[in-house]
Amino acid sequence: MASTLAGSYVDTAATGAGLVADQAADRKTAKYADLRTQYVFQPVSVENLGPFSSSTLDFLRDLGRRISHISGDDREVLFVVQRISVTIQRQWRNDGVAVASRDGGPRW
Repeated sequence: MASTLAGSYVDTAATGAGLVADQAADRKTAKYADLRTQYVFQPVSVENLGPFSSSTLDFLRDLGRRISHISGDDREVLFVVQRISVTIQRQWRNDGVAVASRDGGPRW
């Protein structure tokens, strides 16, 4: 989770959605570069206000396409992204971060 509200990321976040997540993904890729010799490493990076990094979106689209090929349901890409989003919201709730409800008020 990359925080676009952190002072160190404000300038980058102001230039475009997903750029902070891209930076976080690049840092993780560099940090775990040694793993690439033995494993397929894919960082999953999401900004705290929603955007996924470009490499994360590419990965999720590819994963969804592969699942769609097996299941026959073309909506699998949407289901994968939705599932990740719901998981993040649940984590925020567990961490005590307010999530807006449909009526606009905070829900804990």
